[in-house]
This record gives sequence, C-alpha cells and structure tokens, in this order.
Amino acid sequence: MKKIFNVAQTNPLFAGVEFSDFQPMLCCLSVKVADYKKNDIILLSGDSAKFVGLILSGGVKIIKEDMDGRATVLTALEVSNVFGEEFACAEIEHSPVTIIATEDSEIMLMDYKSMIKSCSNACLYHARLIKNMMKLLAVKTLQTSQKMEILSKRTTREKLLSFLDVHRGANKKITIPYNREELANYLCVDRSAMSKELSKMQEEGLITYKKNTFEILR
Repeated sequence: MKKIFNVAQTNPLFAGVEFSDFQPMLCCLSVKVADYKKNDIILLSGDSAKFVGLILSGGVKIIKEDMDGRATVLTALEVSNVFGEEFACAEIEHSPVTIIATEDSEIMLMDYKSMIKSCSNACLYHARLIKNMMKLLAVKTLQTSQKMEILSKRTTREKLLSFLDVHRGANKKITIPYNREELANYLCVDRSAMSKELSKMQEEGLITYKKNTFEILR
C-alpha cells in the first residue's frame, strides 16, 4: 500500500491526500491493480470506459485509429500519470481511443463513477479528489492547446522545433517518450521526411540527439 501511495502522491489528482486517508479512499473508489505485458491492450476503442488508470510502473500510449485503420499516437504516458479522467467527467460510455502498454506495466484502476460523485459518507478526501480532478482536466486542456499550436506549423522543421520547445520546459535537454514512428504520427508528418529533417537540423547545429534524447543548441 505504501508503494502505491508513494506513486499516487506525485500525481496532482491525489494532492493533499494523506496516507491515513489513502486506503479508505481506495475502497471508496473500488480500486483494483492489474498487470499488463508489453503491447497488451488496456482499453480498446469502442469498449466500455469504466475506469481511470494510474500508472504504477511501466508506461502506456494512447492511440486513435482512422477509418482506414491507420493509428495515430495521441500521447505517451509514464509512471505516476493518469489516463481516462476525461471520459469520467464527460461520462463517455465507450472509449474513442485504444490504450496500450508500452512495456510491462502495473496499473491501478479506479471506478470512474465513484470518482466523480460524492460518496454516501461525504468524506472530505473524496471532495478533494473531485477538486483535484478539475485542476487535472484544466492542465490536459492546456496540453491539447499546445498540441494544436504544434500541428498548426506549416513545415516539418517548424513542427519539430515547436514540439521540442514546448516539451523541454526550462531545460535544453529532454528525453521524449516516443520512437521515431510515434513522433511522426504525433506530428502528422512522414517518418522518412522527418528523419531527414532531424539530420539536417543536427548538421546545421540547431539540435543534437541520440535515440530519444534531444538537446536544443540554439
């Protein structure tokens, strides 16, 4: 339990929740912990969206398929991130996306209906959870806005620079959670053209990179 709490408290959803309240909160949320192997499907598009997930170990990616079966990576998430909370607040019955484990993962699954409605005990920690959920959704809205800004750029180079600038924060060096194919899908560009552009940018001294770690030089 302490291990789960240590991960959970690093996520804004559980901000201000004390360890003494954590166990009764999990009972209130009908929580269960599930293990997934790499590439296992956690939630399939069209399936009933009944839970919010907290990543205890490993990671997941969220993908969206078009009518032709082409998959676009919407986001990749690592330990202590949550997913599915937007379905909870919108009360969406069927998932519009597929969620896949990117490596062997342990996920805490919380009943979403229990999360967004006050329980019969009117417990204070549940009210705090709902308040935290609203803040979390506001952050997700900001992230969506940032992605729209990135995709609005006209060229592959502009999209790459905008992506790196948004995700690096105050650091010059970042490690992104995408491989080349996933990054190309995220940016909605051709993978081969993107790889060539990355090489050009490195040759010109704009960036340097090794695998998924990038550094902005100027």
